[in-house]
Amino acid sequence: MPSTADIRQTYQKFELLESSAAADPYEQFDRWFQQALHSEVPEPTAMTLATADTQARPSARTVLLKGYDHQGFVFFTNYESRKGQELEANPQASLLFFWEPLERQVRIEGRVSRILETESDAYYDSRPLGSRIGAWASPQSRPINHDDLADRVRELTLQLGDHPERPPFWGGFRLRAERVEFWQGRPSRLHDRLVYTPAGDGTWTITRIAP
Repeated sequence: MPSTADIRQTYQKFELLESSAAADPYEQFDRWFQQALHSEVPEPTAMTLATADTQARPSARTVLLKGYDHQGFVFFTNYESRKGQELEANPQASLLFFWEPLERQVRIEGRVSRILETESDAYYDSRPLGSRIGAWASPQSRPINHDDLADRVRELTLQLGDHPERPPFWGGFRLRAERVEFWQGRPSRLHDRLVYTPAGDGTWTITRIAP
C-alpha cells in the first residue's frame, strides 16, 4: 500500500485567467456551477459549511445548496441544531465546494441571516413528505435512541397527515458573500486562485493570490 504522503493527483484540465473571469463572483459561480451540473460531479450542490461558536471553536459539515442569486447562497437546517445555534450566536460562516472531476474549489465567506419565513415555507412544501415529517421528528444534534426516532416518525406521520406545516424551528439561512475564491487546479501545484472582494461601489475587485 502506498504511503499517504505519496498519494498525489495531477491537475491539468483547465486554467482560470482574469481575462476570462466574470466581473462579479455570482456570475462566475453560476458559470462553474452549470458546468458541474452537466459534468461527472456526483453531488454538485454538496458544500462544506464551517461555523464557529462564541469561543471561536470551529465545526464543519456537509450541507446542500438550495438556491443562489446576487443576494447570497441558501441552505436549510433545524435552527436548534448545533450549526443553527452557532449561526445565531456568531452569524459568520464559510462555504466550500469541491468539484473534483473539474479540479475546482469555490470558497465563500460572509455573514449569515435567516431567510424570510415565506421562503422557508415554500421550500418546505416542495420537499417529499418523508422529509417534511423527518424535519418534525428529528431533534437534530441531540442524543436520541434509534428506535425512538423511528417511533416518532410513525407517530407524526399519523398525526400530521399529508400536508404538515413547516416546523417553527426549521428553515433557511442565506450567506451573503463578502469574499469568494475560485480555485482551479494546475500542474506542479501552481494552481490558479482568483479572489473577489467588494469594491464598495457595487462592483468587485479581483485579485490573484499565490497557490
